[in-house]
Amino acid sequence: MDTDTRRKKQQALITGLLERKIRLHAQHLYDQRGQAEGQAEDQALQDWIEAEAQVLENSILAPLYRKSREDNSSSTSKQEAAS
Repeated sequence: MDTDTRRKKQQALITGLLERKIRLHAQHLYDQRGQAEGQAEDQALQDWIEAEAQVLENSILAPLYRKSREDNSSSTSKQEAAS
């Protein structure tokens, strides 16, 4: 396996671990709030944004995570444009 492939796999693993940590924290925020019904989608997004900010706040991996998210969104946009 070449260096570039290894680096990409490591980045994907790190990004996945950070996303899992964010997801768990967002679930914790949801549970703390009392799992209120109604504006579930809006609140779920707010929980995710708050969890993401809190998890990445002190993480040295935040730039890698953000770059990965940007790369994923730009590749998704290119795929949608090609369709």
